Amino acid sequence: MTNSDLLVNLAFALGAATAGALIALVLRQSVILGYMVGGIAIGPYTPGFVGDAIAVEALANIGVILLMFTIGLQLSVKELIRAGPVAGVGASVQVMLMIGIGWLVGMALGWSSIEALFLGAVVSNSSSTVISKVLGERGEMGSTHGQLSIAWSTVQDLSTIVLVVILSAVAQGGDDLASELIWSAGRAFLFLVLLIPVGSRLLPWFFERVAVFRQREVFILTVGAVALGTAYVSSLFGLSLALGAFVAGVVVSESDLSHQILGEIIPLRDVFAGLFFVSVGILVDPGFVVRNLPLVLIVVALIVVVKGVMSSILTMLFHYPTRTAVLTGVALAQSAEFSFLLARVGADLDAISSDVFNVMLAGAAISIVLAPPLHALADPIVRRIERFLPQSELAVMPAFDEDVLRRHAVICGYGRVGRVIGDALQRRGFRFIVLEQDQEIVRRLRTQGIPALLGSADSPVLLEQVQLEQARVLIVAVPDGLAARRVVDYARLVNPDLDIVVRTDNDDERMTLRKLGATEAVVGEMELALEMTRFALHRYGVSSLEINAALQRVRRQQQTDPSDRDDGPATPLSGAPSSGRRRIPTPVLRLRSRRSPSS
Repeated sequence: MTNSDLLVNLAFALGAATAGALIALVLRQSVILGYMVGGIAIGPYTPGFVGDAIAVEALANIGVILLMFTIGLQLSVKELIRAGPVAGVGASVQVMLMIGIGWLVGMALGWSSIEALFLGAVVSNSSSTVISKVLGERGEMGSTHGQLSIAWSTVQDLSTIVLVVILSAVAQGGDDLASELIWSAGRAFLFLVLLIPVGSRLLPWFFERVAVFRQREVFILTVGAVALGTAYVSSLFGLSLALGAFVAGVVVSESDLSHQILGEIIPLRDVFAGLFFVSVGILVDPGFVVRNLPLVLIVVALIVVVKGVMSSILTMLFHYPTRTAVLTGVALAQSAEFSFLLARVGADLDAISSDVFNVMLAGAAISIVLAPPLHALADPIVRRIERFLPQSELAVMPAFDEDVLRRHAVICGYGRVGRVIGDALQRRGFRFIVLEQDQEIVRRLRTQGIPALLGSADSPVLLEQVQLEQARVLIVAVPDGLAARRVVDYARLVNPDLDIVVRTDNDDERMTLRKLGATEAVVGEMELALEMTRFALHRYGVSSLEINAALQRVRRQQQTDPSDRDDGPATPLSGAPSSGRRRIPTPVLRLRSRRSPSS
């Protein structure tokens, strides 16, 4: 039985979204899939309560607006520029090629031209949310392929805005398509010309004035009103709500209050975005999907195989190592939020049939389910294949004096952390070898006479060349936690006496690295906290000797297992720590201020 009462539909839609999300979390899947399953449960193709698609869609439009507003708010042009042409050019080429391939496949399946075009658009997009979840769980967010795939998906998000405008014009264009495209582009240009100059000055100023009152509820209402209001204005120009909300987010991102705005709007966005995916699920006919599984698998193959391979090849063309290119392609081999948005746009415009809509959504959803296991399988396979691939000249140790490979340091990763360490070693005349994935850095180091190898730090092919058996210290400065573990594990097997220092982001990872054999694991946030503690104590007049003793004690407490820690009164230490690593015992002094706080 269908119930059109708004409150009833809202209650059932939110309940279905919650139940679906909880099930998805238990199964370690994306909550997006849970929302869609919840929508299917209250849809017309399953027994029980049937939600009113029109009523839920009205609520879902708010979710689309808030979703696009936050995407624009989080857009970082600096991050895109830092990612370089591989994200901008590579992602743009990939999107266009996938649209073309999708169109050809759709036409071959007997679909209409506009349905085939929507298929290409749907399969061209990848989700930064899924990428972040998969790579975050594996500790690879800081890796090169992690950064590339996130930047790549951001460019894809931007392409979605353009595709919404173009596909809407094509779907409504009739016989005079060229005129409709020109007219749509003109309206979009006029909207941007009016909004960006005025909004970039007015909106930040307006939010700052509202923030002065320090009333959180008023601030939230203001953010919501701006997002929804700008989307409504865009509709007056004949444009999509999504475009208006996205542009508003980009404009507001220039405000100093952008982080506060984002923090306030995200909870509201998450609620209504869940309703959007529920509204998508309501339209899915699971029986049709089962009956037409071959068509669904074709869509899955386009997303996972074709797009994944294409992304890898494009990344290789920018001279990235094979492993980085393949893992980037695997990370991008899925679809999500904006794929569903584009499919919903096509359904709302009656540009695609319900059958085509079901096939698209099922293929996109299955690609999300496949994302974690595919990434888990890809890494060990690539590591084996690397041994048989021809090596770049930058991945082969250049000819150097034999003394370079004796009592030397090995630095894995020469980014901001590794470069500081390398500069310090170089000033003192100590020899070191660098493993780095950025070929420009490797070339520059070689011109400076510093041995450097191109590739992933955990590649056995590279590690074999740096002679860890003869090394004095191994410095693992890569932000990729999984790679760091492999480097430590390999190095400890090769040289049980080697001193190893590793960077890490959390205490749990530090304990894992310690168990693998790292001599020292430095937690970035802990060192930040200690330096801020040093500053604070110094301002209270505590002597440098006392400060250093206090910080040493904190470090020692952090470097022992939680069960072995002594958080009682400070007492002098005697003997070496139980871990057996070489340290100089430092007496811990009782802190006392040389002056009162009032001084």
